[in-house]
Amino acid sequence: MTTTQAPIILELGGMTCASCAIRVEKKLNKLAGVQATVNYATEKATISLPADIHISDAITAVESAGYTAKEARPEKENQPEAKDNPELELRNRLIISAALTIPVVLMAMIPALQFDYWQWLSLTLASPVVIWGALTFHQATWVNLKHGNATMDTLVSMGVVAAYTWSLYALFFGGAGETGMKMDFTLLPSHSGNSEIYLEVSSAVTVFILLGRYFEARAKSRSSAALTALLNLGAKTVSITSNGIEKRIPIEELALGDNFVVRPGERIATDGKVIEGASGVDESMITGESIPIEVTQGNKVIGATLNTSGRLVVEATAIGSDTALARITNLVENAQAGKAPIQRLADRVAAVFVPVVIVLALATLIVWLLVGEEPTFAFTAAVAVLIIACPCALGLATPTALLVGTGRGAQLGVLIRGPHILESTKRVNIIALDKTGTITTGKMSVQEIKLLNNVNEDEFFVVAGSLENASEHPVAQAVAHHAQQQIELVTPEEFVSTQGRGVQGLINGKAALIGNPDWLASEWALHIDTTWVSTHQNLGHTVIAVAWDGEVRGLISVSDTIKPDSKTAITRFKGLGLTPVLISGDNQSAAEQVAKEVGIDRVFAGVLAEDKVQIITRLQSEGNFVTMVGDGVNDAAALVQADLGMSMGSGTDVAIEASDITLTNSNLTSAATGIELARKTLGTIKGNLFWAFAYNTAAVPLAMAGLLNPMIAGAAMAFSSVFVVTNSLRLRTFNPTK
Repeated sequence: MTTTQAPIILELGGMTCASCAIRVEKKLNKLAGVQATVNYATEKATISLPADIHISDAITAVESAGYTAKEARPEKENQPEAKDNPELELRNRLIISAALTIPVVLMAMIPALQFDYWQWLSLTLASPVVIWGALTFHQATWVNLKHGNATMDTLVSMGVVAAYTWSLYALFFGGAGETGMKMDFTLLPSHSGNSEIYLEVSSAVTVFILLGRYFEARAKSRSSAALTALLNLGAKTVSITSNGIEKRIPIEELALGDNFVVRPGERIATDGKVIEGASGVDESMITGESIPIEVTQGNKVIGATLNTSGRLVVEATAIGSDTALARITNLVENAQAGKAPIQRLADRVAAVFVPVVIVLALATLIVWLLVGEEPTFAFTAAVAVLIIACPCALGLATPTALLVGTGRGAQLGVLIRGPHILESTKRVNIIALDKTGTITTGKMSVQEIKLLNNVNEDEFFVVAGSLENASEHPVAQAVAHHAQQQIELVTPEEFVSTQGRGVQGLINGKAALIGNPDWLASEWALHIDTTWVSTHQNLGHTVIAVAWDGEVRGLISVSDTIKPDSKTAITRFKGLGLTPVLISGDNQSAAEQVAKEVGIDRVFAGVLAEDKVQIITRLQSEGNFVTMVGDGVNDAAALVQADLGMSMGSGTDVAIEASDITLTNSNLTSAATGIELARKTLGTIKGNLFWAFAYNTAAVPLAMAGLLNPMIAGAAMAFSSVFVVTNSLRLRTFNPTK
């Protein structure tokens, strides 16, 4: 049974805790052939469907579990629909509930404030909090009970209702309603019979849980703020031009092939190619690079980036969901919607935790009654178990860190394809680097020139530059570009190119030859300074000879240039415990020279595309976990074979699709940043899980032993969720190690 090529994203509603997400995920995975993951933090389900199951079947399955679902539509992501603000609603509910609860808590804790009939005022103030403030918990509990389920909301609702119901019983049928009733606040459950009320517990617990939920909602909005900001930067209108006439239209009406104008200070409407003008473009929102890049006719530009100086006319080459910004957004959102393998343990615990806690609470009540304790004490201890055990922090530990970490990565130009990648970055100990386009720029440039036979420098540049300008070879273009910076070139006559050898032609009446020194020596019987040639070839450079009128007039050394940040990147890799390895299709001398300059000791040279896979396999067979960094089609297979594949964003689509992490700029230091950020995110997840597990492991026995007041338990439970969220938000300030 085949599944769809691209996973479908469902937007979910009605989930109030991590247990809800687990329940929805189980419901979806019960459909034959369906593979689904549900992320509570993003409130989205990522689903792969077989050909014979429709998306409506998945939506029906979600609804049968008591929740809502609808298909997310990427093409509308830049135009979000108006909807209720859950953060604002929670804040209002929290403020009103807190205002009513504060006097209830103060009267319960301070005997001096307990005037005649104060308990009835407490009931008046606490009732709206228990009924309306905790309404979302009660509603979720009711929906889940109808489906035979129990969630974290069940624990909260049961605890609040139990404390409130006991208070009603004590007020109307016990001694708590008597005039002049006094009550002391204690950290431990009371032993004073049925004259105690717990209205402060029912209302304070509600406020504490609402506070935790509010911080969760804020964390979601803040952690996705970077992504939202990127989307909001997109142009809303665009000025298209045709036959010299400009017309401003909504961005939705822009079509492929349209020419549009971008003035200084404007955002580029969509991905395209410059057909007129020159300017600096600030691509920092996409690449993380703060310095604008210069673009001119023929250069590609990215939608939503900022035109800083000149006027540009751009041809639209991609629109809507095909743009670079849309692909980045989808990549990040898909990563946030997935699950790290480490979260599976938390899921398994949370799935059985709620029913186990209910059993423990009942056992606590029964045991204390059997040993002869007051019903008030036994009941209070049981309520404390219900409240303290709510494993919200456990459910938030992974998704909040993942949400913040991947969002920060998008800001830094590092796109993590999925949460499973995080654990791969922890294991890798070798980083294999392609040379051309990864460590080097991939563009040839002139390194050194030796003039011979008293040739005039200007004359040399005119002949060499003009003749090479007629060739498309990268070496020839490097020479022509260098000469153009010195002098004005001319058009050659009788131009002839000999494949793999060189070129010849007439320049200002001179019969000139440019090419491989061996060619000039063997075919044209010209004397070449072999010492100078050998010296530069040993450095990995390509050497060409320039001759006319029967004499060699000069030698030119050309080579690929190393990126300015490559040496720094290698140092950072070593600092992260990674051993760098260079893999190149170039000859041994060229590869070793580059490796020496950047600080790499191990080199594989003369490597073909299929050989790269064999080298990665060989390194893995030695017991290593290997990450591969590349940018070309010939790197794609090796990127897949590696334990962790990283592609440069300047590379080919094939390489990007084959990788686990995409670097949206061409700087190799971003690879170190990606590994460091992924490890930091994984460390935050592990820290969150540790404290969430430790908290529940330590707190539940205390509550069962009657050592926790339910109000203190509610505050502690809310604090655990706030701690996990706050700890995850620290990733927003992550900066790479310098």
